[in-house]
Parts: sequence; C-alpha cells; structure tokens
Amino acid sequence: MKVTIDPDSGFCFGVRRAVKKAQTLLEEGGKLYCIGDIVHNRAEIERLEGQGLVSVERRELGKIKGERLLFRAHGEPPASYRIARENNMSLNDATCPIVKKLQETIKKAREDTEKNNGQLVIFGNPDHPETIGLQGQADGKAIVVTNPDNLSEIDPERPVMLFSQTTKSTVDFMQLEKNIRELLRRHFDENKLPLKVHNTICGQISGRTPRIREFAEKHDVIVFVGGTRSSNAKVLFRHCKDANPRSRFVSAPGEVKAEWFTGARSAGVCGATSTPQWLMKKVAERIRELTA
Repeated sequence: MKVTIDPDSGFCFGVRRAVKKAQTLLEEGGKLYCIGDIVHNRAEIERLEGQGLVSVERRELGKIKGERLLFRAHGEPPASYRIARENNMSLNDATCPIVKKLQETIKKAREDTEKNNGQLVIFGNPDHPETIGLQGQADGKAIVVTNPDNLSEIDPERPVMLFSQTTKSTVDFMQLEKNIRELLRRHFDENKLPLKVHNTICGQISGRTPRIREFAEKHDVIVFVGGTRSSNAKVLFRHCKDANPRSRFVSAPGEVKAEWFTGARSAGVCGATSTPQWLMKKVAERIRELTA
C-alpha cells in the first residue's frame, strides 16, 4: 500500500521559530524553563524535556529566580513579563510575530472601547494560552466567546469590536460575526451597526484548510497526527473527517491500528501546525509495518 506524508503539514512558522530557539538554547547546556507546553504535542515536548527543557505552570513562575526562561509562540500576558524582570530571569521571547502584533492591537482596542463605552470580544478558548495572553492585554476585561451561538455576555445596546484567537476556524468566526450583526440590529439601524470586525485568524493556518481537505480526498485512509490539546489539530481533523470519513486521529505511532486499512490501497499522513515532521514520519513507518 502506498503511504504519503502531506508536504504542507507540520509546524507553522511561529512554532518552528519557538522550537528552534529552544533547541539552540538547550544545546548551550543547562535548564531552560518554559511556561506551559512549548507546543501542543506531547511527543515533541518529551523530546525537548530530555535535553533539559522544564515546563512549568504560570502560577509557579514566581518561585523561579535567575534562570533562563522561554516564552512560547502563544505569547504571555503582561504579568509574566513583570515577574520575569522582578526575578532577574534571562528572558527569551519566542512569541509568534503574528500573535505579538495581535497583542498590541488588542491593547489599543481596549483603550478605544473604553472611550466609546464599547465591548471588546475575542473568539477563542478562555483556557488557551494565546487567549490568556490577549486577555491580559485587555486588562482582563474582554468578553471571550467560545461558540458562535453563545452571545449571552454581549450587550446588544453597546458597540462591539471583534477579534479572534489566531488558530480558530474561519467558518465559525464568520458565523459569529453574522450572529453579532443580527443581535445589534435589534437596537441599531442596519447602516449604522456599531461593529468593527478584525479577522485575526492566521492566514498560514486558515490556508491549510483547503489544502488538507484536498489531500484527504486523494487517499483511501487518512491518519491525522496531532496533540489532544491542540486547537488547530481539532479544526484541521474536523475538515479531514468531513472530506474523508475514513480519517483517524492519533497522537503516537502506537495508536495506529491495522484494521483501519482493510481494503485500502493508499494512506495519507497529515498533521497540525503543532505536529513535528519526525512524528509524522514515524506514523508513516508504522502504517507500512502494519500493512506490509
């Protein structure tokens, strides 16, 4: 059976940049602390931890003094920068440039909404590290919407400025925008809706959707490799499953099952923006072993 790895899958620019910076620092020797998972992929984390990376929770940061610290691609709230300075830590900021720019925009937007009694709305997961960082830039006053249909916290009589976590679904974001417009129409004239929409979903990520759907359609079976905590993995796998019902989600080669390939002549291996190439190669090797 032919097994093909999707050439467009794997680390996005921001994750690749953060992992490369961590690798360089680890090669110098000694410990390197990182707040949370450097990437939402357990296998890659374990590889780096074997070289000296130490993952810590944000609440533990205040206990670390004078050590090397890495901020991952997702970014951090202002409080993390303050604690790093106070504890004399050597900070290596690997925040994705796209996320960094969004943080700056959110901070300015917060100031603007205060002036016009508006509301700052972020489409995202409140527990996701990127959204936590964005919320920090908004002084914790942004409304975080997790589902396009959940508008309960939005006041229909006040202006809205809408943003998104960079890894969310474009389709869901467009639906949220539509729903907010309908909400505001109850109190404002159609031509004067006080809604400013900023589509801040990463173009590199959203651009993978049509490509991964096309890849999924070309193979009898799809094995999607991703971390269970990855927002991007969930979005992309959903598109794979929609394009090819014989799509399976795995986080490690050992999860692949021989019966998935019964009657199949081809298998495609793809992954999220947080999935390393070496892991997809190992999954492909496992498929070849099971179908030989």
